[in-house]
Amino acid sequence: MAHVEKVSVALTSEMLAVVREAVESGEYASTSEVVREALREWKRRRALEGKEVQELRRLWDAGLASGPGRHADMAEVKAEARRRFVAAQDTGTTGA
Repeated sequence: MAHVEKVSVALTSEMLAVVREAVESGEYASTSEVVREALREWKRRRALEGKEVQELRRLWDAGLASGPGRHADMAEVKAEARRRFVAAQDTGTTGA
């Protein structure tokens, strides 16, 4: 078993009530178990967010490396979007 160190954590009364309810209902054996699971979930979510940021950076770099866009400015982008929207309505389709 890993070395366990005791720490003190301050919680709002609402948070403490949720933690106590989880223990009293038998869902968790102790308040420490609730906090450990919350920390594992927090750690997992941070890792996922880090991967998402890396993916966004990769896509951004790929977009920049692909060269200039087809449209010169935002007005052209909007005009193309309107053209596609009207064409989709004329054919009875939606989406891209």
